[in-house]
Amino acid sequence: MLAHLTSLPGPHGSGDLGGSARRFVDFLSASSQRFWQMLPVGPPGYGESPYSAQSTFAGSPLLIGLDDLAADGLLDDASLAPPTPLDDGRMDFVPMEAHRLARLHEAFERFRAGREGLVGAAPFAAFAAENESWLEDFALFRALKRAHGGGAWTGWERDVRARQPTALAAARRELADEIAFEKFAQYVFDLQWSRLREYASERGVALIGDVPIFVAHDSADVWQNPRDFFLDDDGEPSFVAGVPPDYFSRTGQRWGNPLYRWRRMEKNGYAWWIARLRSTLRRFDMVRLDHFIGFHRYWRIPASEPTAMHGRWMRGPGRKLFDRAQAALGSLPLIAEDLGEATRGVYALRDRYGFPGIKVLQFAFGDDPAAPTFLPHNYERRAVVFTGTHDNDTTVGWFTDPGGQGSRTPAQTEEERHTTLRYLGTSGKEIHWEMIRAALASVAGLALMPLQDVLGKGSEARMNRPGLASGNWTWRVRENELSADVAARLRDLTETYDRGAPASPRKSQP
Repeated sequence: MLAHLTSLPGPHGSGDLGGSARRFVDFLSASSQRFWQMLPVGPPGYGESPYSAQSTFAGSPLLIGLDDLAADGLLDDASLAPPTPLDDGRMDFVPMEAHRLARLHEAFERFRAGREGLVGAAPFAAFAAENESWLEDFALFRALKRAHGGGAWTGWERDVRARQPTALAAARRELADEIAFEKFAQYVFDLQWSRLREYASERGVALIGDVPIFVAHDSADVWQNPRDFFLDDDGEPSFVAGVPPDYFSRTGQRWGNPLYRWRRMEKNGYAWWIARLRSTLRRFDMVRLDHFIGFHRYWRIPASEPTAMHGRWMRGPGRKLFDRAQAALGSLPLIAEDLGEATRGVYALRDRYGFPGIKVLQFAFGDDPAAPTFLPHNYERRAVVFTGTHDNDTTVGWFTDPGGQGSRTPAQTEEERHTTLRYLGTSGKEIHWEMIRAALASVAGLALMPLQDVLGKGSEARMNRPGLASGNWTWRVRENELSADVAARLRDLTETYDRGAPASPRKSQP
């Protein structure tokens, strides 16, 4: 099942690594689900997007379970309640962030005063030493960002922006308290993550992560390693990432991420990338590589262009990167998100390492020339099928969409609906369950469905609308919606197609 941590229920404005995550693992187990896929878990940046994180190594402090901090002795139960009730059906980012950071600072002050509870000062010191290569600069980056009112690093003082040693040393002295807080938050995140992963593993649930190929410009990664990116003298991107016009947008998608200097990275053995993959694989059992196409070829857009229409395909690192990663890390349990303008070269790169590709069932019934490849009877065993992804509308929203607002006309939408019903052999009354059934019944080695589809949610529950800068990432499920009835129905379908864990013996039928 695909569900981001923030989408889970709980009293603190969003889901987190505490009780809400453990209850969701229980729901997955009751549903006979073996995999939980999340979106990236780094500290969100622009637009609160998990795909625009302030670090590819750090975890988001906003995902720390406050109730677990109280159980560990670092917060009082009386201080847990937010000053004003937070919406339990949507994530209202600003008050949620204020509430959670205030509680984290309380916990930090108690920890610093020697009342460390079950957290422990010695393990904290060991964590800081083990992760020094990224933690030092990340903590300083966050402290500096807060000191500059949240402004991007390119607007800081020139010496700090350019990472002059004397300027950084002065900043570390001046911001020592904030830096210590950021390190503490990362330690607590890591501790709670380890507990959640163990809890999930004990219940037969593996965790799937998500690695965006590109990183946010306003991130510790770019500030720490500016020479690895195409930047001008002021630190601004000279070229940015995106994709040409496609299913989602007639003008393409201009993501705005700075592009890598792949040749320079090759000279040091892709050390940053290997460290990034190693860090992610320590957290997750499998990892989805977002925009896998970009490792073979990527769309380079001059930063001066307002859209993605006028770009150019450039050669990516290809096998050089993955050969290095395989030599350093051994087996690579990666899923290649190979959607978009994939070429034979993309598929050859994917297949060289045995990475499964992705099939999206919603893409199977339209008039796109690639649509037949998404039909279940055309799948290969080494594939991962989704009913939809975080970038798609929900299945119910997609099916009931009248058309005309996006890339599909009303006539195309109606024809697509008709093709869907004919293929599935259904009336469409419960289209979400029929699509889930088709995914589970396919030969794809792994079938995943967004939580919204399991619950039959419409477009109001859509997670992301590519190309829109605001209003995304806010959907949350309510506690009572994760019901025993829903779990039982999903379990029955899952085990019918021998995907359950563990599969229970079938009863003989009359």
